[in-house]
Amino acid sequence: MGSIPVPRIFIPSLENQRQLKIKFKSPSISLIINMENQPQSHSKSTYDKIYKWLLIIPVGFLLFSLVYLVQFNSQNGDIIYKDVSITGGTTISVFDDKIDIEAVTKTLKSEFPDISIRGISDIRTGKQQGFILETKASPDSIKPALEDYLGYKLTQDNSSIEFSGASLSSGFYKQIRFAIIIAFVLMALVVLVIFRTVIPSFAVILSAFADIIMTITIVDILGITLSTAGIIAFLMLVGYSVDTDILLTTTLLKKKEGTLNERMLAAFKTGMTMTLTSIAAVTVSLIIIYNFSETLRQIFTILLIGLFLDMLNTWLTNASMLKWYMEVKNIK
Repeated sequence: MGSIPVPRIFIPSLENQRQLKIKFKSPSISLIINMENQPQSHSKSTYDKIYKWLLIIPVGFLLFSLVYLVQFNSQNGDIIYKDVSITGGTTISVFDDKIDIEAVTKTLKSEFPDISIRGISDIRTGKQQGFILETKASPDSIKPALEDYLGYKLTQDNSSIEFSGASLSSGFYKQIRFAIIIAFVLMALVVLVIFRTVIPSFAVILSAFADIIMTITIVDILGITLSTAGIIAFLMLVGYSVDTDILLTTTLLKKKEGTLNERMLAAFKTGMTMTLTSIAAVTVSLIIIYNFSETLRQIFTILLIGLFLDMLNTWLTNASMLKWYMEVKNIK
């Protein structure tokens, strides 16, 4: 009697079952049943396990910044150091390339403790061409003292003198501060309209707020005296702070391709490219103009600090809050 062909029966895979081979043998029949395993669920990644703990870093820094600024405000009457363009005072530009800036500062410091002197340099050669003196004192007080040190009269040919009253400068400062607040509020409203959900919108707004607060704290710790240009830099920072947050939130909530972590990784690559490109451009600009323009140096310094902090607040604060929210809501 001829041999009977061996039949093979494949049973559809069963979930959570390992491969099972059952073999029946007889002189004439061999039956093999294969039950193939479905892929088992992947174990959680390291990021999935620690992302909530990562929130401790930015939250701790934000709390420290808020406490520091409250104490700073109680001691200084504001949350920043302000120069004469904000407080009011006298600015004298002297066009003399032979003056020793350190010597004139040391001489006048005893009589005018708040005095600030910085050099004026040629942008092409870097050679000193003069200096700029700033103080809260009136021109009638500081001009004679400076002339005594220089040994000659200050005229329109060798100098320029500007004076701003305290009330005018204070009013201008209040307007700029109000403009920053309005810009932040409008940004928050736009975010709420775009996403129409409280938690993701709050995460974006919190990240931008933390970026501003932390930057002010570091600027104060560094002892930077802000001018009106420096205040405006914070207005620019609002835009820089929110762009990567909106990119991240849009990618996670609006797109459905891939897993949550895959979408987060894609947003991270794009966002980091944006931020690092901005940091590179600002750093190069800061190096080039560092000794030539106090105004631009202050703007670029604030932006550079803010951009580094934006990475912290976007990819730890915002990303962790969004992931937590989407897992609770079971949003894939």
